[in-house]
Amino acid sequence: MLNKLRSRKGFTLIELLIVVAIIGILAAIAIPQFSAYREKAFNAASNSDIKNWKTGQEAYKADIQTYPAAYDIH
Repeated sequence: MLNKLRSRKGFTLIELLIVVAIIGILAAIAIPQFSAYREKAFNAASNSDIKNWKTGQEAYKADIQTYPAAYDIH
């Protein structure tokens, strides 16, 4: 009977718990790293937008000899 139980295929509860624990540890390591990369990407995009705005302002000044007036949107 012991040989019958051992010949069954499948995973034991302990094996499944170990796999779940390993996945949890890997997720705990990966999620903060992902958040940091996302923040860096957002900052890089913002810096690029500011540089593009500055280039547009300088191009306007080169053509018109003055900076554009600030408009009150309210």
